Amino acid sequence: MADSVAPHGLHHVTAIAEDPQRNVDFYTTVLGLRLVKRTVNFDAPDTYHLYYGDASGRPSTLLTFFPWPGAPNGKQGTGLTTATAFSVPPESLGWWQQRLQTLGVDADAPVAGADEEILRLRDPDGLVIELVASDGDSRSGWDGVAAIPFDQAIRGLFSVTMTEQLLDPTAEMLDGLLGMRHGQDTKDGTRFVMSGGAEGTAVDVRPSNENRGVQAAGTVHHIAFRAPDGETQAKWRLELIEAGVQVTEILDRQYFTSIYFREPGGVLLEIATDQPGFTVDEPLLELGQHLKLPPWLEPNREQIENTLPSLRVPPAPKPGEDG
Repeated sequence: MADSVAPHGLHHVTAIAEDPQRNVDFYTTVLGLRLVKRTVNFDAPDTYHLYYGDASGRPSTLLTFFPWPGAPNGKQGTGLTTATAFSVPPESLGWWQQRLQTLGVDADAPVAGADEEILRLRDPDGLVIELVASDGDSRSGWDGVAAIPFDQAIRGLFSVTMTEQLLDPTAEMLDGLLGMRHGQDTKDGTRFVMSGGAEGTAVDVRPSNENRGVQAAGTVHHIAFRAPDGETQAKWRLELIEAGVQVTEILDRQYFTSIYFREPGGVLLEIATDQPGFTVDEPLLELGQHLKLPPWLEPNREQIENTLPSLRVPPAPKPGEDG
């Protein structure tokens, strides 16, 4: 039985999109996140892997995408992560509501959640994003190029919501094998909390009688939790295997290393290291400006670049304007 596995928060969420340019435009100019890395899906290098986050792409601020041109629309349902929530300053929800309405974004009016107010919106592919009014979030966010004032900017991930046919098996993995604590029960489900504090540490599990979801454009591919370093990650991997979980080898993702496994309801989980981060192959001020490839794909750069669609990205910030 695993006895020390204890991720200290969300590392990133990875979702599926259809059009890469539309994806970049929405997350940088509408939501004001920084494109911190433009690379490829290492397992399918004819497809982009786009990373968005704060000024430096710190763990707990990251939402990433595999944009597959021509991908069909997915369908929300059980066995999927059905909402990704970001933290925003409590007084900013009205500002965001007005901004989204002005820009024609599909969004609902703010509603009261368990302990916080939530504004739910959908991106151009239908992915559900929530903005949560969260007190005490010390993360700085990114106020670089999207004309979003610093005091309104998104701070980072707040939580994810997993929709499951059965609550108990998933709960047993989260609080039994992954070291989370049972937070609070609501009319919609149960919250589990990791030990990293109040910033990006919540997983909400919502039981449902819905049909099983279909993973495609507009759905989450996987969610990743934080390991402080590779040594800890390797130890956790062995403990999960000893507990009977089928876990991948440790995979080099260039900006972190990763292991993957599924929880009983089917959601793909990842544990990713905090280091080395996104400046390992690109200066801080130039993050996202160039197509970056890992060393083992670099010999195929010309072929890869000819396969990928062209992409216009926001300009690099000027010195002193990096968030």
